[in-house]
Amino acid sequence: MLTEQIKHRIIKAVVDNRSLFSGSDAKYANSLGINPAIYNRLKKNETERIMAEHKWITLARRFEIRFGNEPEWITAKTPVFTYIEKQLQFCKKEGASGIYCDKADVGKTHAAKEFARSNRNVVYVDCSQVKSKQKLVRLIAREFGVDHTGKYSEVYADLVYYLKVIDTPLIILDEAGDVDYSAFLELKAMWNAAEGNCGWYMIGADGLEAKWNRAMGNKKVGYAELFRRYGSRYQRIVPEGKDERREFLDNQAAMIIKANAAKINSEDLHKLIVKCNATKDKAMTGASLTRVKIEIKK
Repeated sequence: MLTEQIKHRIIKAVVDNRSLFSGSDAKYANSLGINPAIYNRLKKNETERIMAEHKWITLARRFEIRFGNEPEWITAKTPVFTYIEKQLQFCKKEGASGIYCDKADVGKTHAAKEFARSNRNVVYVDCSQVKSKQKLVRLIAREFGVDHTGKYSEVYADLVYYLKVIDTPLIILDEAGDVDYSAFLELKAMWNAAEGNCGWYMIGADGLEAKWNRAMGNKKVGYAELFRRYGSRYQRIVPEGKDERREFLDNQAAMIIKANAAKINSEDLHKLIVKCNATKDKAMTGASLTRVKIEIKK
Protein backbone atom coordinates (compact mmCIF):
# COMPACT_ATOMS: atom_id res chain seq x y z
CA MET A 1 0.00 0.00 0.00
CA LEU A 2 1.32 3.44 -0.94
CA THR A 3 2.25 5.73 1.92
CA GLU A 4 0.98 9.29 2.27
CA GLN A 5 4.52 10.51 1.63
CA ILE A 6 4.68 8.77 -1.74
CA LYS A 7 1.21 10.02 -2.69
CA HIS A 8 2.25 13.59 -1.97
CA ARG A 9 5.35 13.10 -4.14
CA ILE A 10 3.09 11.89 -6.94
CA ILE A 11 0.82 14.91 -6.49
CA LYS A 12 3.81 17.27 -6.65
CA ALA A 13 4.95 15.68 -9.91
CA VAL A 14 1.43 15.95 -11.38
CA VAL A 15 1.08 19.62 -10.40
CA ASP A 16 4.61 20.59 -11.45
CA ASN A 17 4.15 18.97 -14.87
CA ARG A 18 1.04 21.05 -15.59
CA SER A 19 3.12 24.00 -16.75
CA LEU A 20 4.45 21.91 -19.66
CA PHE A 21 0.95 21.25 -21.02
CA SER A 22 -0.76 23.84 -23.26
CA GLY A 23 -4.37 22.65 -23.02
CA SER A 24 -7.01 23.13 -20.36
CA ASP A 25 -7.04 21.41 -16.97
CA ALA A 26 -9.60 18.99 -18.36
CA LYS A 27 -7.32 18.08 -21.28
CA TYR A 28 -4.39 17.72 -18.90
CA ALA A 29 -6.39 15.37 -16.69
CA ASN A 30 -7.38 13.39 -19.79
CA SER A 31 -3.72 13.06 -20.78
CA LEU A 32 -3.04 11.53 -17.34
CA GLY A 33 -5.97 9.15 -17.60
CA ILE A 34 -7.86 10.69 -14.68
CA ASN A 35 -11.13 12.57 -14.25
CA PRO A 36 -10.89 16.42 -14.19
CA ALA A 37 -12.63 16.40 -10.79
CA ILE A 38 -9.91 14.14 -9.44
CA TYR A 39 -7.23 16.47 -10.81
CA ASN A 40 -8.88 19.42 -9.04
CA ARG A 41 -8.71 17.51 -5.74
CA LEU A 42 -5.07 16.60 -6.36
CA LYS A 43 -4.29 20.31 -6.82
CA LYS A 44 -5.64 20.80 -3.31
CA ASN A 45 -3.22 18.11 -2.09
CA GLU A 46 -6.02 15.73 -1.17
CA THR A 47 -5.28 12.00 -0.97
CA GLU A 48 -8.18 10.37 0.88
CA ARG A 49 -10.54 8.23 -1.21
CA ILE A 50 -9.63 9.98 -4.46
CA MET A 51 -8.39 7.12 -6.64
CA ALA A 52 -7.88 3.40 -6.59
CA GLU A 53 -4.38 2.21 -5.74
CA HIS A 54 -3.63 1.19 -9.33
CA LYS A 55 -4.31 4.76 -10.52
CA TRP A 56 -1.74 6.12 -8.09
CA ILE A 57 0.75 3.53 -9.31
CA THR A 58 0.08 4.46 -12.95
CA LEU A 59 0.84 8.11 -12.18
CA ALA A 60 3.94 7.12 -10.21
CA ARG A 61 5.20 5.09 -13.18
CA ARG A 62 4.50 7.93 -15.60
CA PHE A 63 6.58 10.37 -13.55
CA GLU A 64 9.11 7.72 -12.47
CA ILE A 65 8.51 8.26 -8.76
CA ARG A 66 10.78 6.05 -6.65
CA PHE A 67 9.18 4.22 -3.75
CA GLY A 68 12.39 3.43 -1.88
CA ASN A 69 15.07 5.63 -0.35
CA GLU A 70 17.52 5.45 -3.23
CA PRO A 71 18.85 8.87 -4.28
CA GLU A 72 17.54 10.61 -7.37
CA TRP A 73 19.49 9.83 -10.52
CA ILE A 74 21.54 12.83 -11.68
CA THR A 75 21.68 13.41 -15.41
CA ALA A 76 25.15 14.03 -16.81
CA LYS A 77 25.43 16.21 -19.90
CA THR A 78 27.22 13.59 -21.95
CA PRO A 79 28.00 14.15 -25.65
CA VAL A 80 25.05 11.94 -26.68
CA PHE A 81 22.71 13.77 -24.28
CA THR A 82 23.82 17.21 -25.50
CA TYR A 83 23.63 16.22 -29.16
CA ILE A 84 20.10 14.83 -28.90
CA GLU A 85 18.99 17.78 -26.77
CA LYS A 86 20.11 20.25 -29.45
CA GLN A 87 18.48 18.18 -32.19
CA LEU A 88 15.19 18.10 -30.31
CA GLN A 89 15.31 21.83 -29.57
CA PHE A 90 15.72 22.57 -33.27
CA CYS A 91 12.96 20.18 -34.37
CA LYS A 92 10.56 21.63 -31.81
CA LYS A 93 11.29 25.26 -32.63
CA GLU A 94 11.26 24.89 -36.42
CA GLY A 95 8.65 22.15 -36.84
CA ALA A 96 11.41 20.04 -38.40
CA SER A 97 12.06 16.29 -38.37
CA GLY A 98 15.09 14.07 -37.89
CA ILE A 99 16.25 10.49 -37.40
CA TYR A 100 18.89 9.49 -34.84
CA CYS A 101 20.32 6.00 -35.42
CA ASP A 102 23.24 5.01 -33.24
CA LYS A 103 24.65 2.20 -31.13
CA ALA A 104 22.45 0.69 -28.47
CA ASP A 105 22.97 1.55 -24.80
CA VAL A 106 24.56 4.97 -25.27
CA GLY A 107 21.91 7.11 -23.52
CA LYS A 108 19.49 7.90 -26.36
CA THR A 109 16.31 7.05 -24.48
CA HIS A 110 17.32 8.87 -21.29
CA ALA A 111 18.06 12.04 -23.25
CA ALA A 112 14.71 11.87 -25.05
CA LYS A 113 12.71 11.26 -21.87
CA GLU A 114 14.46 14.09 -20.03
CA PHE A 115 13.66 16.49 -22.87
CA ALA A 116 10.00 15.44 -22.85
CA ARG A 117 9.85 15.86 -19.06
CA SER A 118 11.19 19.40 -19.15
CA ASN A 119 9.70 20.98 -22.29
CA ARG A 120 6.21 22.13 -23.14
CA ASN A 121 4.06 20.23 -25.65
CA VAL A 122 6.48 17.35 -26.11
CA VAL A 123 5.26 13.75 -26.25
CA TYR A 124 7.61 10.79 -25.86
CA VAL A 125 6.45 7.48 -27.36
CA ASP A 126 8.03 4.06 -26.80
CA CYS A 127 6.99 2.51 -30.12
CA SER A 128 7.83 -0.99 -28.90
CA GLN A 129 4.73 -0.75 -26.69
CA VAL A 130 2.36 0.63 -29.37
CA LYS A 131 3.27 -1.08 -32.63
CA SER A 132 -0.12 -0.93 -34.37
CA LYS A 133 -1.59 2.12 -36.08
CA GLN A 134 -4.51 2.46 -33.70
CA LYS A 135 -2.49 2.02 -30.52
CA LEU A 136 0.14 4.50 -31.68
CA VAL A 137 -2.26 7.25 -32.72
CA ARG A 138 -4.52 6.79 -29.70
CA LEU A 139 -1.52 7.03 -27.36
CA ILE A 140 -0.27 10.23 -28.98
CA ALA A 141 -3.79 11.67 -28.77
CA ARG A 142 -4.07 10.78 -25.08
CA GLU A 143 -0.69 12.32 -24.29
CA PHE A 144 -1.83 15.61 -25.84
CA GLY A 145 -5.12 15.46 -23.92
CA VAL A 146 -7.20 14.79 -27.05
CA ASP A 147 -10.06 12.29 -26.72
CA HIS A 148 -8.53 8.91 -27.58
CA THR A 149 -11.41 6.52 -26.88
CA GLY A 150 -13.89 7.32 -29.64
CA LYS A 151 -14.14 6.29 -33.29
CA TYR A 152 -10.64 6.01 -34.72
CA SER A 153 -11.23 8.34 -37.67
CA GLU A 154 -12.41 11.06 -35.29
CA VAL A 155 -9.51 10.53 -32.89
CA TYR A 156 -7.11 10.89 -35.82
CA ALA A 157 -8.85 14.02 -37.17
CA ASP A 158 -8.96 15.69 -33.75
CA LEU A 159 -5.30 14.89 -33.11
CA VAL A 160 -4.15 16.27 -36.45
CA TYR A 161 -6.19 19.44 -35.90
CA TYR A 162 -4.69 19.87 -32.44
CA LEU A 163 -1.13 19.42 -33.76
CA LYS A 164 -1.80 22.22 -36.26
CA VAL A 165 -3.04 24.75 -33.71
CA ILE A 166 -0.97 24.31 -30.54
CA ASP A 167 2.38 26.01 -30.04
CA THR A 168 5.44 24.09 -31.34
CA PRO A 169 4.49 20.48 -30.55
CA LEU A 170 7.14 17.77 -30.81
CA ILE A 171 6.63 14.00 -31.00
CA ILE A 172 9.59 11.76 -30.14
CA LEU A 173 9.31 8.22 -31.52
CA ASP A 174 11.73 5.97 -29.66
CA GLU A 175 12.31 2.39 -30.87
CA ALA A 176 10.77 3.65 -34.12
CA GLY A 177 11.75 0.53 -36.04
CA ASP A 178 9.20 -1.50 -34.05
CA VAL A 179 6.05 0.05 -35.56
CA ASP A 180 4.22 -2.05 -38.12
CA TYR A 181 3.75 -0.98 -41.72
CA SER A 182 0.26 0.49 -41.34
CA ALA A 183 1.45 2.59 -38.39
CA PHE A 184 4.41 3.75 -40.44
CA LEU A 185 2.13 4.92 -43.25
CA GLU A 186 -0.06 6.72 -40.72
CA LEU A 187 2.99 8.59 -39.43
CA LYS A 188 3.62 9.78 -42.98
CA ALA A 189 0.03 10.96 -43.28
CA MET A 190 0.23 12.81 -39.95
CA TRP A 191 3.51 14.45 -40.99
CA ASN A 192 1.84 15.70 -44.18
CA ALA A 193 -1.25 16.95 -42.34
CA ALA A 194 0.65 18.91 -39.68
CA GLU A 195 3.60 19.95 -41.87
CA GLY A 196 5.50 22.95 -40.57
CA ASN A 197 3.77 23.13 -37.18
CA CYS A 198 4.78 19.83 -35.57
CA GLY A 199 8.30 18.53 -35.02
CA TRP A 200 9.06 14.81 -35.26
CA TYR A 201 12.12 12.88 -34.14
CA MET A 202 12.73 9.16 -34.62
CA ILE A 203 15.23 7.31 -32.44
CA GLY A 204 16.60 3.82 -32.92
CA ALA A 205 19.68 1.65 -32.96
CA ASP A 206 21.42 0.12 -35.98
CA GLY A 207 18.36 -2.04 -36.68
CA LEU A 208 16.23 1.00 -37.57
CA GLU A 209 18.69 2.11 -40.23
CA ALA A 210 18.98 -1.43 -41.64
CA LYS A 211 15.19 -1.84 -41.77
CA TRP A 212 14.68 1.52 -43.46
CA ASN A 213 17.45 0.94 -46.03
CA ARG A 214 16.10 -2.51 -46.84
CA ALA A 215 12.59 -1.14 -47.33
CA MET A 216 13.81 1.67 -49.59
CA GLY A 217 15.98 -0.78 -51.54
CA ASN A 218 12.89 -2.92 -52.13
CA LYS A 219 10.95 0.23 -53.12
CA LYS A 220 8.37 -0.35 -50.40
CA VAL A 221 5.75 2.39 -50.59
CA GLY A 222 6.17 5.26 -48.15
CA TYR A 223 9.72 4.76 -46.90
CA ALA A 224 11.59 6.92 -49.40
CA GLU A 225 9.01 9.70 -49.07
CA LEU A 226 9.16 9.76 -45.27
CA PHE A 227 12.95 9.51 -45.31
CA ARG A 228 13.05 12.78 -47.30
CA ARG A 229 10.65 14.38 -44.84
CA TYR A 230 12.96 13.37 -41.97
CA GLY A 231 16.01 15.01 -43.53
CA SER A 232 17.31 12.25 -45.83
CA ARG A 233 20.04 11.17 -43.44
CA TYR A 234 20.66 9.29 -40.23
CA GLN A 235 22.09 11.36 -37.40
CA ARG A 236 24.72 9.76 -35.18
CA ILE A 237 27.55 10.82 -32.90
CA VAL A 238 29.24 7.65 -31.56
CA PRO A 239 32.48 7.02 -33.54
CA GLU A 240 32.61 3.98 -35.82
CA GLY A 241 36.25 3.06 -35.17
CA LYS A 242 36.75 0.48 -32.41
CA ASP A 243 39.35 2.43 -30.40
CA GLU A 244 37.61 5.76 -30.85
CA ARG A 245 34.28 4.24 -29.85
CA ARG A 246 35.72 2.72 -26.69
CA GLU A 247 37.27 6.04 -25.66
CA PHE A 248 34.03 7.90 -26.40
CA LEU A 249 31.83 5.49 -24.42
CA ASP A 250 34.26 5.19 -21.53
CA ASN A 251 34.40 8.99 -21.24
CA GLN A 252 30.59 9.12 -21.19
CA ALA A 253 30.53 6.49 -18.46
CA ALA A 254 33.06 8.47 -16.42
CA MET A 255 30.88 11.59 -16.62
CA ILE A 256 27.82 9.68 -15.38
CA ILE A 257 29.71 7.94 -12.58
CA LYS A 258 31.21 11.22 -11.34
CA ALA A 259 27.76 12.85 -11.34
CA ASN A 260 26.17 10.04 -9.32
CA ALA A 261 29.10 8.88 -7.19
CA ALA A 262 30.79 12.18 -6.43
CA LYS A 263 33.26 10.80 -3.86
CA ILE A 264 34.72 8.09 -6.08
CA ASN A 265 38.50 8.24 -6.50
CA SER A 266 40.32 7.90 -9.83
CA GLU A 267 41.46 4.31 -9.18
CA ASP A 268 37.95 3.08 -8.33
CA LEU A 269 36.56 5.05 -11.27
CA HIS A 270 38.89 3.20 -13.65
CA LYS A 271 38.00 -0.18 -12.13
CA LEU A 272 34.31 0.54 -12.46
CA ILE A 273 34.63 1.55 -16.11
CA VAL A 274 36.56 -1.66 -16.86
CA LYS A 275 33.82 -3.62 -15.12
CA CYS A 276 31.17 -1.90 -17.23
CA ASN A 277 33.03 -2.97 -20.38
CA ALA A 278 32.45 -6.62 -19.49
CA THR A 279 29.48 -7.25 -21.77
CA LYS A 280 28.41 -10.28 -23.79
CA ASP A 281 27.63 -8.02 -26.75
CA LYS A 282 30.78 -8.41 -28.86
CA ALA A 283 29.71 -5.56 -31.13
CA MET A 284 29.73 -3.17 -28.18
CA THR A 285 33.18 -1.73 -27.48
CA GLY A 286 33.18 0.64 -24.53
CA ALA A 287 31.34 0.93 -21.25
CA SER A 288 27.69 -0.12 -21.17
CA LEU A 289 25.55 2.61 -19.61
CA THR A 290 23.10 -0.02 -18.39
CA ARG A 291 25.97 -1.64 -16.48
CA VAL A 292 27.06 1.78 -15.18
CA LYS A 293 23.67 2.34 -13.56
CA ILE A 294 23.60 -1.17 -12.08
CA GLU A 295 27.11 -0.86 -10.64
CA ILE A 296 26.43 2.58 -9.14
CA LYS A 297 23.28 1.26 -7.45
CA LYS A 298 25.32 -1.60 -5.97
